[in-house]
Amino acid sequence: MSRKFLETLFDGYGQQFDVDQVLFESETEHQHLVIFENRAFGRVMALDGIVQTTERDEFIYHEMMIHVPLMAHGATRRVLIIGGGDGGSLREALKYPQMQSITQVEIDASVIDICKSYLPAHSCGAFDHPKAKVVIDDGFRYVKESKESFDVIVCDSTDPVGPGEVLYSEEFFAACRRCLVEGGIMVGHTGVGWFQTTEAIQVNQRLRSSFASVNFYCAAVPTYVGGAMMFYFASDDSSLAKQPTEVIAQRFSAEKIPTRFYNPEVHVGAFGVPQYFRNALEKGAAPPGPQWSAEMHEKLMAKNS
Repeated sequence: MSRKFLETLFDGYGQQFDVDQVLFESETEHQHLVIFENRAFGRVMALDGIVQTTERDEFIYHEMMIHVPLMAHGATRRVLIIGGGDGGSLREALKYPQMQSITQVEIDASVIDICKSYLPAHSCGAFDHPKAKVVIDDGFRYVKESKESFDVIVCDSTDPVGPGEVLYSEEFFAACRRCLVEGGIMVGHTGVGWFQTTEAIQVNQRLRSSFASVNFYCAAVPTYVGGAMMFYFASDDSSLAKQPTEVIAQRFSAEKIPTRFYNPEVHVGAFGVPQYFRNALEKGAAPPGPQWSAEMHEKLMAKNS
């Protein structure tokens, strides 16, 4: 009988993978990391008991994380990626010919090294691209101290627990806003909308302290269970989240970016978030039922260890 991996995100509900083969497992300087083979999803990486990415469906998350803000901006030259140690976001951003530079800040160097070895298709050599600058540092410290400016900032982080917790703070969002040029865009995720609505409400409120316009868009990623993954989209230009399909289609055609999930119709439709989620943001209260929390996650981790 193969080993089982039970994801410990929600109380009373989860997902289980057959571990056909463990490829790598270690306690890094910052977190527990495991990469294993699963016959349905290929290679799977989990940090602190939470699935981060799989070979089979990573393209959905990474294409939506990158192409929505870059196509919405329309003239991106400089991008900052915070987190994203698997290299998928960097890979997608490098598809734009006009891109001048992409800075990636990852707190855990071992995550990059391990992913280059065990998930090479995620980065496809992106870490060695001449337009890519990789910085091993705390993302919050970097944006607080940086004197650079960017068109788009992508926060490709873990959930708000452990090293990822500070990347959901009001202070972090303020520091990122300072690093954006006029008309710049910041995106990131708030987990799945059904179980992590409270998290999205908090992020929405904190972002509004620094940005004039905050919107959300969504995409269903099979291994992120519990409903559609929600992404925040923050800018001082409210029109950037409301561009018509024709404008996005023109840019998409001109760029000739190869994708497997993203297209102009998906881009525009993704901003049509579910009504329960919209109501929760407006009321500042999550719908009835269990919600994810860092404390609950720690208890589940302890119970399943």
